[in-house]
Amino acid sequence: MSDDLPELGELELKVMQLVWAHAPITAELVREQLDRRLKESTVRTVLRRLEEKGFVRHSIQGRTYVFSATHDRQRVAAKAVHRIAKWFCDGSIEEVLVGIVDAKMLDKEQLKLLSEKIAAARRGRK
Repeated sequence: MSDDLPELGELELKVMQLVWAHAPITAELVREQLDRRLKESTVRTVLRRLEEKGFVRHSIQGRTYVFSATHDRQRVAAKAVHRIAKWFCDGSIEEVLVGIVDAKMLDKEQLKLLSEKIAAARRGRK
């Protein structure tokens, strides 16, 4: 996945959440899990667009397309944060993280985990 992550629409994001949670998944199962009723053809169109954007791939079981994510949720989220950093913070991830900490968006446990991940990354880069 490139740094130039394609944008996801609201429905595409909802479908991706289901793919991440339930993969492998069919269009029919996605349709059943969505909070709004859509035609299966609409869901298939969304899945096809997600495949064109590089978010999902499919295999065929019998005559049924079965979808799975090409990248895990964490990696896609990291790319989205990178895009936000480029838009609002001149590319500074540090500025984004400091803003998150300053806004008290993380509780003590989350801050501890983040601190441990940063320390582990530092050790791994030496």
